[in-house]
Amino acid sequence: MHVACLNCGRPYPDSGAPYKCPACGGLYDYVEPLALDVSRSGCVTFWDRAALLGFDLAPLTLGEGNTPLMECEVFGWRIYLKCENTNPTGSFKDRGTATLVSFLRSRGVTEAIEDSSGNAGASFAAYAARADIRARVYVPENASGPKRAQIEMYGAEVAAIPGPRSSAAEAAWRTAEGGLPYASHAYLPFNLPGYATCALEIAEQLGDAPAVVVLPVGQGGFLLGLERGFRALLQAGRISRMPALVGVQAAACAPLAALFDMGIMGLSFVTEGTTVAEGVRVRSPLRARAVVDAARQSGGRLTSVDEAAILPARDSLARLGFYVEPTSALVWPTVLEIPPKIGGPIVAVLTGSGYKVRN
Repeated sequence: MHVACLNCGRPYPDSGAPYKCPACGGLYDYVEPLALDVSRSGCVTFWDRAALLGFDLAPLTLGEGNTPLMECEVFGWRIYLKCENTNPTGSFKDRGTATLVSFLRSRGVTEAIEDSSGNAGASFAAYAARADIRARVYVPENASGPKRAQIEMYGAEVAAIPGPRSSAAEAAWRTAEGGLPYASHAYLPFNLPGYATCALEIAEQLGDAPAVVVLPVGQGGFLLGLERGFRALLQAGRISRMPALVGVQAAACAPLAALFDMGIMGLSFVTEGTTVAEGVRVRSPLRARAVVDAARQSGGRLTSVDEAAILPARDSLARLGFYVEPTSALVWPTVLEIPPKIGGPIVAVLTGSGYKVRN
């Protein structure tokens, strides 16, 4: 699995763990598409699926993956809910963090920083504790109290930064420029194979790919990972179709939806507005063009939900027995707009637990 700079083409170095290209400052990514190792069979665990996709580092695990796919009936038609909120730290981030921190450990990293609105920070803190890596997490000072407490309980240092989500990222960048390893879930690509395992699980649980997958998007890494996982399955003949991937943002901060609908000019209208869906409050997603391309090429789209609809959607999911954070609830109004004649199963991904936020 070859990683190189998207800007200058230089390969990722054989030692160290830089978060961006030291030569030009570009983003790193995998050069070739993910591909299934068809010689492998009998996937049981998350790490079996990661190996099937070519990720072969020594595994660091807290029991991530193998999350339920629950069927429910709404208005007379079936919807499947992929319960990523049941991962060890309560969010989908554990899939990406497991592979990312396994990579950091393989490079001998003993101390690292991360920035987060909460879920990524909690996940990083847990896996860093498992790997004996000293962790510091930069969070907005208005981040959910339960998420901050969770990060601290794992033994990580929490640095609460005044201002919006972007201010926490800027504080982490400044620290990283001083040489401390930056375990960024936005910059580094090593979480993407972990996210791709979710596509394999969904296909296994349904017996084929669904027609549509709906999920919340902030940086959009989860959508990228799902697209790559489903694409690998399709290329290997393991599924009959590519599902349409629909990424949902909060209208208060929806740069990916604006870019999808209006192109680069759409970004001039985007604000970093306040939203209860704090997990997707990302003003400038680093892989925005790749996320837009992945959604479009799958036959899907990127859209947004008005603020007034988010908490009622969370409550509706709770009435069905699924207690999720407001960010997860973004999927529900979007799913209910998809016509039942879509011609196949619809999967909505519940990304984070309701226990992680204040009511």
